[in-house]
Amino acid sequence: MAKDKRLVIGIDIGTGSSKGVLSRLDGKVIATAEQQHRTSMPKPGHVEHDADQVWWADFLALAADLLHRADGPVVGVTVSGIGPCSLFCDADGRPLRPAILYGVDTRAHQEVAELNQQLGQAALLERCGNVLTSQSQGPKLLWTMRNEPWVWEKARYVFMAQTYIAFKLTGSYVLDHLSASMFDPMYSPQTQDWIPEWCELVAPGLPLPQLRYSNEVAGRITAEAARLTGLPEGIPVGVGTTDAYSEALSVGVKDPGDVMLMYGSTIVAEMIAGRFMAHPNLWAISGLYRGTFALAGGLSASGALTAWLREIAGGVEYAVLTEEAGDVPAGSNGLLALPYFAGERTPISDPKARGVIAGLTLSSTRGELYRALLEATAYGTRHLLAAIEEAGGRGTRYVAVGGGTKGGLWTRIMSDVCGIEQVLPKLAIGASYGDALIAAQTVGEADESTSWMKVSAHVQPDEENRALYDDFFGRYQQLYPATRDIAHFLADHQLGGTAP
Repeated sequence: MAKDKRLVIGIDIGTGSSKGVLSRLDGKVIATAEQQHRTSMPKPGHVEHDADQVWWADFLALAADLLHRADGPVVGVTVSGIGPCSLFCDADGRPLRPAILYGVDTRAHQEVAELNQQLGQAALLERCGNVLTSQSQGPKLLWTMRNEPWVWEKARYVFMAQTYIAFKLTGSYVLDHLSASMFDPMYSPQTQDWIPEWCELVAPGLPLPQLRYSNEVAGRITAEAARLTGLPEGIPVGVGTTDAYSEALSVGVKDPGDVMLMYGSTIVAEMIAGRFMAHPNLWAISGLYRGTFALAGGLSASGALTAWLREIAGGVEYAVLTEEAGDVPAGSNGLLALPYFAGERTPISDPKARGVIAGLTLSSTRGELYRALLEATAYGTRHLLAAIEEAGGRGTRYVAVGGGTKGGLWTRIMSDVCGIEQVLPKLAIGASYGDALIAAQTVGEADESTSWMKVSAHVQPDEENRALYDDFFGRYQQLYPATRDIAHFLADHQLGGTAP
């Protein structure tokens, strides 16, 4: 069969759904597919996925769907996933409990505080590039050892979503350097390796995966995996990476100064850096490729806020909410919100932060509330971008991706609040498209300079809104410290604490 008929598959395991893409080796999309799933929140601060019923079941369904529409041979596959997260498996690779998810899961807040004090902020920044937060996986490993010793005793593997799939496809136990950067305090981006004494501190006796770069080959499809999935036996499986960074690659965010803004259940901002740089309230990580770095941060809730409002509003369509909010002027007629409904990751690193909507009156409307929540995520993003600048980073190009870019309102608000021009890609498929590009790299038909991104539109800030949003952002920065003690009291009450 002709070379140009060859295909690659990229699959991304997300928070609320998983997506797949089938493409040619030059990036031409042949088919896409999606699987919805539920995220479990068994108690406040605990956010989990069942690895077999969500991750593996979604992969099987998406692979079957895409293979059914293939018009040529599939020669490679790569998976990305939510992250960081921790799935403990026994010696046979069977899950011992549901996977503990990324920074939205705040169960290990006591371990975070304890390790930050024990190891010290200066030492953590020097070796890991990060202090510990709810995003860090090391404290969650320690939490599991302390609180679920029956799990820890049997644990022989710790997987993320993409590495669990890679293990089931190839039998290889690997992790990409970028994702390993999120297992603070266990990994050093500067040495590109595990830190043995800190690994032993938080995960004593747990075998750790072999470290590789995202576009290296994890292994090849085994005969058993071929039987279960329909994928050709022997084709390579890329190591893959965490979803946000594969999504950045999918839209050409790969050069120093490039910034990706990912609009989804959470917002993630990632800036590619030409050198290692760190900030106590950001994530300093290794890059996708050897010798590359990134500086990033993420809000704990963004699209999740609008989903919450939609649900309590009776399930009204997003298009209706967007239209109503579009008729509301900048500033939401005097409403100002903090988006900390799930605590907050960066740049305040406070799992006990809580959402606030200030300025409510009896005349406040649904559209005003919806716009206020969108503006809140933009203020949070502006706060995050300011922290990147404090660390020495300088964004020169902003690319907006994710489901939240549809409809136009949210991106316009973001540009106005942050004072930035955003580029919208013609194809905004998501992380699965970046996975397909990595798959093409693993088979030697693309390299690290390859970009499949084509520009669709530019979103310019409205200068007429600058003064108003500058004023509101200043008030936003005052609102959190003004309500922090009350939020912590309420969080303790929600978490079953003994606050009076």
